[in-house]
Amino acid sequence: MSTLFHSSVPAPLRRALPLAAAGLLALALAGCKSEAADSAAAPPPPTVSVAAVSARPIIQWDDFNGRVEAVESVALRPRVSGYIEKVNYEEGQTVKRGEVLFEIDARSYRAALARAQADLARARTQAALARSEAARAQKLASLQAVSTEELEQRRAAADQAQANVQFAQAAVDTAKLDLSFTQVRSPITGRAGRALVTTGNLVTADGQASILTTLVSLDPVHVHFDSDERTYLRYAHMARKGERPDERREGVPVNVGLVGEDGYPHAGRVDFVDNRVDPATGTIRARATLANPDGLLTPGLYARVRLQGSGSFDAMLIDEKAILTDQSRKYVYVVDENSTAQRRDVKLGRKAEGLRIVEEGLKPGDRVIVNGIQKVFFPGMPVTAQAVEMSPAGGQAARLAQTAATPAAQ
Repeated sequence: MSTLFHSSVPAPLRRALPLAAAGLLALALAGCKSEAADSAAAPPPPTVSVAAVSARPIIQWDDFNGRVEAVESVALRPRVSGYIEKVNYEEGQTVKRGEVLFEIDARSYRAALARAQADLARARTQAALARSEAARAQKLASLQAVSTEELEQRRAAADQAQANVQFAQAAVDTAKLDLSFTQVRSPITGRAGRALVTTGNLVTADGQASILTTLVSLDPVHVHFDSDERTYLRYAHMARKGERPDERREGVPVNVGLVGEDGYPHAGRVDFVDNRVDPATGTIRARATLANPDGLLTPGLYARVRLQGSGSFDAMLIDEKAILTDQSRKYVYVVDENSTAQRRDVKLGRKAEGLRIVEEGLKPGDRVIVNGIQKVFFPGMPVTAQAVEMSPAGGQAARLAQTAATPAAQ
């Protein structure tokens, strides 16, 4: 049948049919392309978070590593030799100054004191007799009943007897002192360590191996830390210009944090800076003093130290997440009045309050992209700006600002 249809169609019409079909096909393809182009139209501008740059007064803080140390630390040693008779404290407890911690067998020292007291009594008796004889010789000499030589001998004997009294008295004082040393007392108020010598052991006076225990004071405590030469010179320069307090004269506020603590909750002051820089390490040691009423700052603990590094000054701060790197250059994206992202090269300063100081490249009021910056592919790209606060994630800025303000108010 198709053959009959093909033969019944005139030749001109048969030649026109392929052309018409091709035209219809071209129209159909054009329609599809138009629909595809419409469906692939440009998406809406991406939404990014922007924060306005503002200049506000800040104080810069420098971080150091330090150690908590006791203001007073004692390695308790016996002053007399003997056997330990009693231990009067519990290991690790807080003891008061003058409290008896150890008792040494005192029997031999009591006997020595009794012997010294007897010698003193004998010396006093002899001295009294010698004075009496010297006085009698003086009377007889006035009557010319004794020679001058004998009078001088009686006087010398009296002086000798008096010297013997003083010697015996010194022996008594020494014996009393040795007897008192059999009770080993705490020289400070603080926490006692474990007993290194227990009951029944022999200890030697001032022997290096005869440490009975150790004691450390608890309140206040010191925190020692080291500063490098550059920081030390910068502090000295600012102090001379009046931009920062001088540690050697006024005491600079300092905050301390322990391992596992958030921020720097312990406040104190730097009250000592060493008199020389260690040439081997290029550092100089400083010391902060902190109150420790609850005893949390145990000597030997590692401490994070935050020290005031500048006076108050106005600075522009941006979130660290907004900063991008192009080889050696740092830049950010700002959203202009046309809602397009524009690149700005910046010169960065130090960190402060969890943000980064911008020294050049931005001005107050600039809207910096802080979140969604990965959605910006090229400068001039349209974006939809959503305003947020310029602060570190999780509200950390508020905590850091509060921590930094604490010592400054002291």
